[in-house]
Amino acid sequence: MESLQKKPIAFFDVDGTLVSTTIVHAYIWLQTSSLPRIIRFFWFIGFLPKVVFYLILDRISRPQFNRVFYRNYRGKDATALKALAVDMFASYLRQKIFPEAISQIEEHKAQGDQVVLLTGSLNFIVQPIAEFLGADSVIAPELKEQDGIFTGRLTTEPLIGEQKAIAMKKFAEQEDIPLDICYAYSDSKSDLEMLESVGNPIAVNPSKGLRDHALESGWEIHEWMKAS
Repeated sequence: MESLQKKPIAFFDVDGTLVSTTIVHAYIWLQTSSLPRIIRFFWFIGFLPKVVFYLILDRISRPQFNRVFYRNYRGKDATALKALAVDMFASYLRQKIFPEAISQIEEHKAQGDQVVLLTGSLNFIVQPIAEFLGADSVIAPELKEQDGIFTGRLTTEPLIGEQKAIAMKKFAEQEDIPLDICYAYSDSKSDLEMLESVGNPIAVNPSKGLRDHALESGWEIHEWMKAS
């Protein structure tokens, strides 16, 4: 009887689920937003070969892609970058949030559910999004710092696949909430273990692989349109 009175947790992936961006988009904005147009152009030219490599690596291993990609932050001033991330939200990410995502989160909050952002994106990038949406908690990876400088290495394993599901289960256990009453939202098949761990999995703008699995499993599928 006690478990029936518990309120669910709604776990939301971020990139591709709440916002129409990726960790690559965020990094590019942070690196180029203050550059003059001509310098920005040459920066993009130099970065393009890396993009091809990252696409290949992501197909081979998403956790390894995250580890390698986050090395781009090595040597960056942590305080300055965290402040810039706040500007990035106001200037860029805010407009990338799906309106239906806002409505869905407001619905969960109105029902008394906890809202948790569970993402492989860096915590200092996700935090302004969480504050805007009124999320209760954020589960996201952090970069190691040494003397106020990012080392380019994560403090934990990348929050991808099994690691994401483990983090979600640990959080639910700490809150004493059974996962079979919880919700999980994601757009990617890489989050299959996360989605399969809850009683209410929802595929949002799913990739083909996730869409096929969702249809076979009878899961809800939401199509969220970008803000106009």
